[in-house]
Amino acid sequence: MSVTYTFQPPQCRMWISNRGNISTKLGQNMKRIRPKKKISQGDIARVLKVDRGYISNIENGKKNPTLATIQNLADALGTSVDELLK
Repeated sequence: MSVTYTFQPPQCRMWISNRGNISTKLGQNMKRIRPKKKISQGDIARVLKVDRGYISNIENGKKNPTLATIQNLADALGTSVDELLK
């Protein structure tokens, strides 16, 4: 029986271990920002031309939007991508 090991540079391991958390942080930040600006999920969905359920799934960390969608979300919320992902 042979065993194969793969090498992952430290920065890759960090990215892999944090990738689940970024979806959660994005959703938490959207939930924090949206009510302050009196914007509903429906408002964002209409601007992005997507289903409101999709916005809900992003906020609940169940969907991983593309970079372009993250930029569109930031624009719809009147904030920066940096603010959404911090």
